[in-house]
This record gives sequence, structure tokens and C-alpha cells, in this order.
Amino acid sequence: MRRSVKITLGSLLVVLMLIACGLVVLAAFDWNRIKPYINERASEAAGRPFAINGDLSLSWERPVRPLTGERRLLPWPHLRAHDVTLANPDWATTGPMMARVQQVDFTIELLPLLRKIINVNSLLLTEPQLVLEQDKERRNNWTLPKREDESEWQIALHDLALTRGTVRLLDAVKRADITARIDTLAEGEHPGGIRWQLDGKFNGERLTGSGVAGALLSLQRHDVRYPVEAELKIGNTEITIDGTFTDPARFSELDVDARVLGASMAQLFPLIGVLLPETPKFSTAGRLVGRIGGGNTHLRYEKFTGKVGSSDLRGTLEYVQQKPRSLLRGEVVSNYLNLNDLRVLLGTDSPEEQKKRGATFKQPPGKVLPVEPFRTDRWTGIDVQVQFTGAKIVRATELPIDNLVARIQLDNGVLAMRPLNFGVAGGRLTSDLEINGRGKPVKAQMNIAARGLHLKRLFPKVEAMQASLGQINGNARLTATGDSFAALLASSNGEVKALISQGSISKLILEAMGLNVGSVVIATLFGDRQVSINCMAADFSVSDGLMQTRTFIVDTEDAKIGVDGQIDLAKEALNLKIEPQSKGVRLLSLRSPLYVTGTFKQPEVGVDKGAVALRAGAAAVLGAVAAPLASLLALINPGPEEDSPCAQLLAQAQEKPVAPPPGKTAPGAQR
Repeated sequence: MRRSVKITLGSLLVVLMLIACGLVVLAAFDWNRIKPYINERASEAAGRPFAINGDLSLSWERPVRPLTGERRLLPWPHLRAHDVTLANPDWATTGPMMARVQQVDFTIELLPLLRKIINVNSLLLTEPQLVLEQDKERRNNWTLPKREDESEWQIALHDLALTRGTVRLLDAVKRADITARIDTLAEGEHPGGIRWQLDGKFNGERLTGSGVAGALLSLQRHDVRYPVEAELKIGNTEITIDGTFTDPARFSELDVDARVLGASMAQLFPLIGVLLPETPKFSTAGRLVGRIGGGNTHLRYEKFTGKVGSSDLRGTLEYVQQKPRSLLRGEVVSNYLNLNDLRVLLGTDSPEEQKKRGATFKQPPGKVLPVEPFRTDRWTGIDVQVQFTGAKIVRATELPIDNLVARIQLDNGVLAMRPLNFGVAGGRLTSDLEINGRGKPVKAQMNIAARGLHLKRLFPKVEAMQASLGQINGNARLTATGDSFAALLASSNGEVKALISQGSISKLILEAMGLNVGSVVIATLFGDRQVSINCMAADFSVSDGLMQTRTFIVDTEDAKIGVDGQIDLAKEALNLKIEPQSKGVRLLSLRSPLYVTGTFKQPEVGVDKGAVALRAGAAAVLGAVAAPLASLLALINPGPEEDSPCAQLLAQAQEKPVAPPPGKTAPGAQR
């Protein structure tokens, strides 16, 4: 063998022996002796105490990842540290420690150290316990202080695994206290992925959940699709998510299928911060896409479908984070809208239904008008522009509504429904409503116009009305203050006007209202006929919730009917007197005023028993004194001497109603 070869082999052998000796020395070295140095340097970098409290040891192992060249010949040092802790900042309330790991194992590659690169092949954390906290001033314990001098060293991590990990999140801003238990998935389930479970509270609501997600190391990348499957339950709301984050390093881009099931949409407010109305039990499913975070959140819930009670929903909603307030906009359509489902929106559903949806306020049993207070504290957090259409309305037969169109707007605490339109009895009820919730009490104003409401369709269950012709037109203008719909109506001021011209109505109905016994019997036995309506005019003044008749007359070719009295919106009480007067002679008339009394929930209709008894008594006296036929004279109604002035009444009713500003009473009005 040549001398140069011998020298080379000898030198190589010496180097290998030196390396082997070095490895043996390093393995035998008591690494606990350098723990104070490591703890001091790490504490200085973190700005708070760091410590390896247990043993620190080193062993050698061959790399698991396939390598090429000389890198596959060298063993890798495997470091193991027991009981590693990182302290909390002084202001934290969760205890002295932010993080504690029972055991940390990691292997590093030697040659990249020459280039100041710490190449970590794998990092295993056994029973890590991490507490993340943010206080009301938005200080958090996971942001470490920045170093003025940037280090020349770089860290590359290729594999990360957790065993029986626990992460607790305490956020005073969102009133969250959530604990997550995390484990790395076994091989074959999802390489490098994690399984997690949640338990705690979010915005005062109980939160539980579970799911799987992609590899933890993917969270440091910007160019991968990070898979997420999750099932969450917050209060009475269940949420299922299946999709991907396309920028997992910031969790800013998402594309997921989202399904939501809950007792009421209003209960989503603590979770999403978006004001939604009270509803019956609901479910929706759609595609949620967009970006989140960085003060520039923009999400679209696309082509969602669902049900609210027995009604269906579909549409697209968009959330845009902007200044000064975020915006929710979109369009929602119901092809099958059950009006019973709107009772929840008004707070008039049954106590059993209120209990199911977790309502905290109950409608008093004797009240019809909703008394649940407006939650105006939520109105200034977001603006809303949503178009709602009820294409087909399912309703009780006595309520002749056939469609609904509403544009809902919320602008800096002012809620407006402009327009809020219904199809009613073959005509249209067009209105706009504005409720200003920026101050106390709430101020509201409402304009309503009724056009072309058919008489016979207003009373579909009254057989005698089905041949009636004519249409009702009217206008109302009201202003009010209060903290609920009931309070608004109880303080309302304004006018209500309505009229009918060139119509007809059942003669039987008119005769019955006049208590003309003979005519009712004859009409019942020999058939009904239609009586032409000359006019109908109604004019109410409204002062502090009291509707007072100024004019209310129905004039036909056969009779004139006058109505006088009050409707008390504050007490929900009726006090109306109906004065029927037949034109011409009516045989066997027991004409007496009709009285409508009672409450909105239990109205009562009756006659003046004294007047009826007086006329019947007069008939009896005449029958005893004179011939039997003379007794009929007391039951004959000669009718009014003059017709009502229809032209003047219709002119008055066509005048546009007026109302004072909210909180003001019309001049001269009396309660």
C-alpha cells in the first residue's frame, strides 16, 4: 500500500475516532450542568422566566427522514428535557405559569449548525399545558417582546407531535374561557393531523365541540389547503364545519361547508356579533367563503338553504368589516312562509314555544301587543341592508295576506323597514316603519297606505259577505316613543283614515246590525240581496295611544250606520257604540245600539238591553190596551229623515293623515 494512502486512511481513522470519542463524551456529559445557562439565555429572550426543572439528557439516533450524501452517515443528537416551564406576565390572572410541558424531545442535524441553522427533525411535546390569556385592555400573554438585535440563527422544524395536550383560552373581551384537549392522530388516520375536544364558555354560553384538523406544521405555511372538520355546540346552537383554510399561517382565507342548527337566530349574536331576529327553531346549510382577521374580514354565506319553524329560506348574505361599523347585506327569500313562525319575531308565541327557544322575557297572558323590550344596545354594532321576500304565505283562512316584501335597514342604531308591504284581500298594504334606537326612549314613526282591499276577501269565513263588492282604501300616520311595540302604540299620536265608495254589501248583514227581526227572517227564508253602498268614511284621531272616532259612517240605500267611541291602545280596551238607522219603514224592528267592549284578546259585542226591553215593553202594553195589531207600532222603525253627506265625508277621509314628531301630542288633542 502506498505511503500517501496509508497516511490518508490513518488520518481518517483518527478523525473518526475523535468524532466517536466526542460523541461518547457528549453522551456521557451531565447536561444538567448547563441548564442554568440555557434557562438564563431563554428567559432573557422571552422577557419572563423560563426553566428546565427536570433532567436534561442527550442520546444519539439515526435520522428518520430519508437523507442523501454524507448527511445520512452522521447520527443526530436527541435531546430530552423534563418539566419545562414558561412564566406568565405579571398582569395575568391564570396563575404563575403560561406553559408547562412534562417532557420535550427533539432531534437536530449537526452539519447545518455550521451555517447557523437549527434543523429540527422532530419535536414531541408530552402532556403540554398552555394557558392563553387576553385581558379587557387587549393585552395578551403569548406575544413576546421583540429583540432589538435580530439573531443570525434560523430554526427549521420538520415534524411536530403532541400527546395529551391541554390549551386553555381566557379572553375577557369575548367573555371566553375555553379548554381544548389535543392529540396527534395515529398513523393511517391523517398523517400529522390532530384531534381536539373543546369545553368551556363563550360570551356567557356553554361551549362544547370536537373535530380533526391538518398537521400542526402546516399552520406556518401560506400556500397549502389546511383541512378542518368541526362540530360545535354553543348554548342551544349546533354548528358543523367541513372544509379548508387556504392560508393556515394566518387562518385568513377559508372555504367551508357550514351547517347551523339552533333554537333561535337571535342566539347567534354572542358567537358572530351580528344582530338577527328572534325566530323559531331553525337550520341552514351553505358555503362560507372569504377572509377573516386583520381588520378586513369579508365573508359570504353563499346560496344557503334552510328552515325556520315550518318556513323555508334561501339566499346569500355577506358580512363586510369596515369603519365606522361593519355591514351585513344580502337577499333572503321564503317560498313557503308560515305566518305562525312570525309570532316569535313579535314575541307573541306561546309560553311553551318561548321556553324551547330559551326566551328570557314572557308575554303577559292578557296582552296581545308585544311587550318584549327592544334590545337597542345591539343596534349600533353593525349596519344591515337585507331584502326579504315571502313568495308564498301560509296563513289562517281568516287572515287574507298573500305575499310580503320588506327591505330591512339598520343604520347606526336606526332600524327601518322601508318598504314593508303586504298583499291583503286582493289589494296592497304598503308601509314604512322607522325606529330610532340611538336614545332613550326609542322614537318611531310609521306610514301605512291601504289600496284596493276587497270587502268579500277581508271576511272569507262570512258567507253573506262573499257576494259583496267594493274596495277599502285608507291611510295612517303615527309617531310614538317607547321601548317595545306595545309601548310605542300606547304612546302613539296621529291619524287613521279609511273610505269605501261604489260598492255593495249584504242586506242580511245590514238588517242584522239593525236588529230588524222581520227582515232578517224574510232574508233568511227567501234569500239575501246586495245593497249598494253610497259611502263609508272613517276618521280616527290618535292621542297618547287613544284612538277617538271623529267620523265613522256607513251609508247605503237602505240604512245609515254610525260608529262612535274609543280604542285604547295602552290598555288594549274597546269602547265603541254602533248606531244603526234603517231608511224607510222596517217591520218588527228592535233597533238598539250595539256596543263593542272588552279587550283586544277578549272583545265583547252586545246590545243595550234596556232599550230593547223598553221597545218590547211598549209593544206589550199596546197589545193589552188596543187591538193586537197595534202592538206592532212600537216595533216599526220609520228610519232617518236625511241621508248622510257622502261627498263631504269622502273628501274628509281622502285628506292625508298627519302626525306630530315622536314624543309630541297633536295640538288640541285630549286623552
